[in-house]
Amino acid sequence: MVQISKLLAVAVTLLAAPAVAHPGEKHDPHVVKREIHAREALAAAAKRSLGGCENSLHARQLAKRNIARRSRAVQKLRQKRGVTANPQKWRRDQAALEKWEAANHNRTAILDYSPATPESIIFGANTSCILTPTITNGPYYVWGEIMRENVKEAQYSDGVDVSLEVQYIDINTCLPVRGALVDIWQANATGVYSGISESGNYAAGGWDSTYLRGIQQTDRDGVVNFETIFPGHYEGRATHTHLLTHLNATLLPNKTLEVGTGSVTHIGQLFWNEVLRSAVEKMYPYNTNTQNVTTNAEDMWSVKQADSAYDPFPEYIYLGDGLDDGLFAWIQIGINATADYTDNSYYSIAAYHDTNGGHQNSDSFAMGGAPSGSRSAMPSATSS
Repeated sequence: MVQISKLLAVAVTLLAAPAVAHPGEKHDPHVVKREIHAREALAAAAKRSLGGCENSLHARQLAKRNIARRSRAVQKLRQKRGVTANPQKWRRDQAALEKWEAANHNRTAILDYSPATPESIIFGANTSCILTPTITNGPYYVWGEIMRENVKEAQYSDGVDVSLEVQYIDINTCLPVRGALVDIWQANATGVYSGISESGNYAAGGWDSTYLRGIQQTDRDGVVNFETIFPGHYEGRATHTHLLTHLNATLLPNKTLEVGTGSVTHIGQLFWNEVLRSAVEKMYPYNTNTQNVTTNAEDMWSVKQADSAYDPFPEYIYLGDGLDDGLFAWIQIGINATADYTDNSYYSIAAYHDTNGGHQNSDSFAMGGAPSGSRSAMPSATSS
């Protein structure tokens, strides 16, 4: 039985190099250093909190359901895609992660399992981690995105398919967080975000574009699923996927969130190990991205400092014997369900999307300092 504290993953860290990264975002390095220390302290405290309930009956039952659900998801994905090759079952354990961290911070050790490896080993373990949620969402968050599981669109969404499962656990009770509304957004394969038309990020379709953005509501096990692609990189930031979680927000009849309702209980980002990123970026259209790569070790918010209480890297497996068949990835995030970061200085809304389309929140870029150059959207492409 894998303990819940061994399953929780931090989708946390904040991001951005001071000169480049998200346009409009600058940070005092001294403030960043203090935030990193605060993150580590919060993570340690949250892990201690989980220790009081991780062996409860409901926690053990949840772990069993997780294993069965992930196994079913992979089987369905393989059947849907007609994949017959044995899947590559890759995961990192804590010892491998610590070995990587102690070595050179430039690659994640990966363990390759055979087809005979039990599902409880493959789907029942994450590296140990806890969420520290006081981090920025960056200036590219759009309020009012569409309720949908598949965030890929006909254009600008070509890339390596990722079926992503995210599970939220309350650190105070070890119970799943039900009914939370979870936003996801990320850059496409060439490093461009939809919904934004600013120096440094001119998306095709401008403020009206919505590719690779969406919202889902957590189920009884605190789980949301998104069909997306592996994110592309852009200069100044390690490759990442954004998540933002609302509790008690009002869902309108048009399946968008009512502005100003609910609390923001989690602001975070998932990161991807360098071995996987390097493999993905050899493929089209990632290999057309001419921007400089920022590794996890180079990220100013010390993504490299994953440890027993902080680990923002999802687990994943190849659905087949290569990336063409796509990936299944999963992560568990421990949150304090009573927290509210709505008024936190790191929470900002770049734009709104409503019945009239998208429009900029003019106050969101007040931090100033867009980098030189711009990122144009990738050419039209049909997602697979």
